[in-house]
Amino acid sequence: MTTSPLDRAAGAFAAELAQWRAERGLSKKQLAANMGFDPSYVSHVEGRRHRPTEDFARRAEAVLQAGGAIWARFTEYNELRRNRAGPRPSSGAPGQWLPPGAGLVVEHEIATLSYMDGVYHCTIRRHLYNAGTEPVTRYPVRVSVDRYPGEPERSNQFYRENPLTWDELNLSAFHGEGPESPGEPMEWRATHDRDSFKEAWVLFENDQSRFPLYRGQRAVIRYSYQVGEDKWGRWFQRAVRLPTRRLTIQLRFPTAVAPAVWGVQTSLTAESPLRTPVQEMSDGDSTIFEWNTSNPPLSARFRLQWRFRAPIPAPRVSIENNQSSRIRASERMRAVGIVQRGSDQLRQPARQFDLPAEEPMAREVVNRLLTALDRICELHVFGKGMGLAAPQLGLDWAAAVVRTPEPDLPPVVLLNPSVVGASSEADEQFEGCLSFFDVRGRVRRPMWLEVRHLTFTGAATITVFEQGLARLVAHEIDHLEGRLYVDRMPPDGSLVPVEEYRGTGNPWRYGDG
Repeated sequence: MTTSPLDRAAGAFAAELAQWRAERGLSKKQLAANMGFDPSYVSHVEGRRHRPTEDFARRAEAVLQAGGAIWARFTEYNELRRNRAGPRPSSGAPGQWLPPGAGLVVEHEIATLSYMDGVYHCTIRRHLYNAGTEPVTRYPVRVSVDRYPGEPERSNQFYRENPLTWDELNLSAFHGEGPESPGEPMEWRATHDRDSFKEAWVLFENDQSRFPLYRGQRAVIRYSYQVGEDKWGRWFQRAVRLPTRRLTIQLRFPTAVAPAVWGVQTSLTAESPLRTPVQEMSDGDSTIFEWNTSNPPLSARFRLQWRFRAPIPAPRVSIENNQSSRIRASERMRAVGIVQRGSDQLRQPARQFDLPAEEPMAREVVNRLLTALDRICELHVFGKGMGLAAPQLGLDWAAAVVRTPEPDLPPVVLLNPSVVGASSEADEQFEGCLSFFDVRGRVRRPMWLEVRHLTFTGAATITVFEQGLARLVAHEIDHLEGRLYVDRMPPDGSLVPVEEYRGTGNPWRYGDG
């Protein structure tokens, strides 16, 4: 038995529909409900007893998010059908599949993120096509930040204390662009104002005029905003919320920070690497990373992530003779919230936690210490490891966190710590302190310490720390007792300016290593 090309095309559509339905894990009844059809109709189409309609194909494509595959099969079928019945007018942009009721299609989105002087600058440019019947008068914009992806409790706490604000975003938008004009300014109206995300409508109007996007028209809009590195987090995600034909993501970083970039595609149930690699190229003092995809499925999310393998260069400030001078190390620490020497707070014994009753407070303090350490490590290389005590953040609690020189090891958390044993053998090494980071001083410390400290649940434990880690722990316990390392220097000891210190970035040396 032979079949006509039209029958074969209808069969190919039915097979494509069944394949995508199975891949999405939907029954015929579930698919029909999502599409707004009777279940028997879906069954008849898959069984080739009914021919597909344009409305059916559009709804199936939208619900199953087939990346245009279902629509392509319908186009093949429909072309044969039209050739048999004679030409008919087409709807929508040529070659563009559209969900039912779609108004706006993104023909190309170009999302650019650049990093400069501690601030991330983002510009989203969208080439739009109105495939609907009504004029488009506004466009949704969402800005979402997450300093600690995968740690919602820590991130929520951080943004409760440091909320994202509209003022710092400095949001602006424009409609159209030309070789000599940035385009027509667009007004915007806030719709949601939360600690870690903002939503707004960008309006196709300003105080001079209105410029709706009518059916069949195209336009380019772009909007820009900025977020400081302390609130951004090292990831940039694009979510496909409208039918999109092409998506381009571009990141631009200073080459001096040695950036490394990778990407993932996420869904509600899974996360997988991007199917194509991120391309890297050089542009003067910058390194550019770019990734493209065509016909991404609705609701897909693509996230680029990065790390800086070299420390961020210190910012420069202008002086009267039009030259530049590096900001002092202590000023940089003060700028990220570290209490500086001279404050009475550094000379007061810290308050002990009542654990487990005050466990929530203890966790909050430790989270703030970890957050501060992340920011500090972006400013300086700590080859010896480093630590931070709560009083250095202006917090009157007996908590400290120590990071070892080994990046893969977890930080040491000290709650209500006290030294209960120490070696008689000691050595003398240079130490620095975040609370007066412009100098270094030689301090004699035991080679090992026994430290009693508590867990968050109030359980007591004794840990032995040796050599460099013992020195770091002893330094932080001194802070919790209101003591600085200069108090342990010999009377004839002197501080060395950091510019003359030659041990920056190198571990302490011991006789057995």
